[in-house]
Amino acid sequence: MDIANFGVEEWLNEWEKKAIYDLAQSTVSSMTLEEAINIDGTDPDFFFRNLYQTKMNYGYIEGSPEFKKEVAKLYRNVDSDNILQTNGATGANFLAIFSLINPGDHVVSMFPTYQQLYDIPRSFGAEVDFIYLKEESGWKFPIDELENIIRSNTKMITLNSANNPTGTLIKEEDLRQIVNIAERVGAYVLVDEVYAPFSSLDSTSVVDIYDKGISTNSLSKTFSIPGIRIGWTATSKEIANVFRKYRDYTMICSGIIDDALAVHVLKNKDKVFKRNYKLLADNLKQLKEWVESEELVSLVYPEYVSTSFVKIDIPISIREFCIDLLQKEGVLLVPGTAYEIEGHVRLGYCCSPEILVEGLKRISRYLNHYRK
Repeated sequence: MDIANFGVEEWLNEWEKKAIYDLAQSTVSSMTLEEAINIDGTDPDFFFRNLYQTKMNYGYIEGSPEFKKEVAKLYRNVDSDNILQTNGATGANFLAIFSLINPGDHVVSMFPTYQQLYDIPRSFGAEVDFIYLKEESGWKFPIDELENIIRSNTKMITLNSANNPTGTLIKEEDLRQIVNIAERVGAYVLVDEVYAPFSSLDSTSVVDIYDKGISTNSLSKTFSIPGIRIGWTATSKEIANVFRKYRDYTMICSGIIDDALAVHVLKNKDKVFKRNYKLLADNLKQLKEWVESEELVSLVYPEYVSTSFVKIDIPISIREFCIDLLQKEGVLLVPGTAYEIEGHVRLGYCCSPEILVEGLKRISRYLNHYRK
């Protein structure tokens, strides 16, 4: 099996530890362990004291009943038994593709998106066609192009909403149209929803509207605890039963302590969301003010998620720009070339306000070299 290099991950592996002002991340300002436990007033010492006598065995294979119950509350029509715990959303996406895609299958993917959603199907021998999102159309998913590219043998449509890197959302009306097209040929629709909770109220999970819909998510982005590496798949009973067989080959279970932390955070999701929505709303205001003041910068504004895809008008390659910016100003961005798109950067405005304000100021200072 051959697979392409993972552009975003390779970039972050090489450069993120060198950053002083990290605007490349997509996790909403990660909580400390103490902050996560104390978000509802729980004493961390009390929390862990209750775990002291717990045996460090394999725990619950699919996630604890409490975990599955709390995740199921995020959806309208999903039974808790159909929630399967995974190693982050990357593990959830891999499980879905590994379970369902065979050599020769036809897969349709949006582009740009998280590279895993199209290169893993390719590595399994599937034929992948792309639906291209265009900046001039607000990075909106073009339903008419899906109509033209779908086949009678299309096995799966892979989507990411809100989208990484653009931060834009597939609205419910459009998602229902996508589902109608998929249903005509019996295709699965996999939606990586890892950024969805901070999107507008005009958002729905594909699993709630389609029996062959697969929703994947994790606690890494909008829940602010990527360190515990817990995600999940939410599906129908039939699909969950297929996944169970393949899951046995990829993952036994998450750790007992990780599961306990996940349950605690999920039970307090409203408090986490309140914290994170305020941070993103305040930071997005700062980002908009910066974009509007910068003659070399433009942006299709994101949907209160953690990433944005900024266009920068400079006469050098965007990769060269990002490396030079990091070395001279200490600011880290993800070049659009990590998504095979020139002239743009992924800018995560989900860090602390102090880091964002100073980082944007330093980008402006660097851009002074290119002003007319």
